Amino acid sequence: MILKGKKVVIMGVRNKWSIAWGAAKSAYEQGAEVICTCAEENLEKVKGLLEELPGSSVYVLGDVSKEENIDKCLDEIKEKHGKVDGILHAIAHAFSEDLRNDFILTSQSGYLHAQDVSAYSLVAIVRKAREKEMLNEGASIVAYTYYGSEKVIEGYNVMGVAKAALETSIRYLAKDLGKDGFRINGISAGPIKTLSAKGIKDFNSILDVVEEKAPLHENVTTTQVGDSTAFLFSNMSSAITGEIIHVDNGFSIMGV
Repeated sequence: MILKGKKVVIMGVRNKWSIAWGAAKSAYEQGAEVICTCAEENLEKVKGLLEELPGSSVYVLGDVSKEENIDKCLDEIKEKHGKVDGILHAIAHAFSEDLRNDFILTSQSGYLHAQDVSAYSLVAIVRKAREKEMLNEGASIVAYTYYGSEKVIEGYNVMGVAKAALETSIRYLAKDLGKDGFRINGISAGPIKTLSAKGIKDFNSILDVVEEKAPLHENVTTTQVGDSTAFLFSNMSSAITGEIIHVDNGFSIMGV
């Protein structure tokens, strides 16, 4: 088990279809103590899920655009669990109208909201975790992104812009965190049917295209993304930082 003796925080679990839930299960199966965070409205649901992972725990993380919510959650985790070895950032949000409408119609408030929640929150969480001295030596941070940051995906719109900011933030954070021996990477997961994906117009057609065009002719699963996350948390990836790793059955390498 590649995570035996490690403690990892999985931020962004919503339900059993969440990619973050796949990461929680993979980390647990690899021997980690799993600490989840979720929105307050999902707390009871996540508590129910964690019955499958005995010894795991969950904490409420409120609106991440308010830094006091990040402080409160991280303080609670450190008080109960001490230092941790990994953090997964699986947090993103955009207003539905900014996904349904043409990108050119994105409101300023919608643009700023998507950036704040989906990209800046990573910077804030990592900074505060370091300031609170809650990262163990060699700690690894992972954030989830998507191919819509690189190419235009119909209906992804402002979220694609936010994910592009997230990916660039990962590279700059890698430089800063490396001074302390910490690592940070991103996983660009192929499309998966999640609650968030329902907000993307014609999402099923995207799944069909990936299945047709990807070299492995399959869509990825939450388990596959979770296993890749566990690898990045582990010492087996100790020389990898600042990277965006595509876990998409090769779809992103295809030109047509």
